[in-house]
Amino acid sequence: MTVIVLVVSALVFRLSGALLGVARFATWRVSAAHGLAVMLVMTAGAHFVPSGVTFMPNHADMVAMVPPFVPFPALVVYLTGVMELAGAVGLVLPATRRAAGICLALLFVLMLPANVHAALAGVTLAGEAATPLWQRVPEQILYIGVALWAAEVVGGGSAGRTASASGASPVR
Repeated sequence: MTVIVLVVSALVFRLSGALLGVARFATWRVSAAHGLAVMLVMTAGAHFVPSGVTFMPNHADMVAMVPPFVPFPALVVYLTGVMELAGAVGLVLPATRRAAGICLALLFVLMLPANVHAALAGVTLAGEAATPLWQRVPEQILYIGVALWAAEVVGGGSAGRTASASGASPVR
């Protein structure tokens, strides 16, 4: 579901740039940054949902994902939720996009053990089995790649040049 949110959001942002002339979304890189931000707001929400809510993953589900070697799992869940929200804000602000993308890539790497633990320990999220590793690891790699690409760390820093070459404003 999160991959779908990322892809559809990025596509909607880019189409708004291409078809509606929204200068902010003149490039795929910036549109992907905003799409990742939308996904992060959605996923961060689960970190704060009370345990009585059962139609979506909640705080208790997130705590169950934390590997046993991590101290203070409830606090860690809240902290990672705040980090995801901060990263989302950072991605949409041009001045902080690079730092946010790098920090989010690191966060995604650090959160991978929780996803591995959830899959191997049979943790359920909203009553459903956690995402299997064969799917989750490539997803995590995708999120890391998008974060680094949006931050212009990988893939070359051509966002401004692409917009200028097409006649659009390089405003990001």
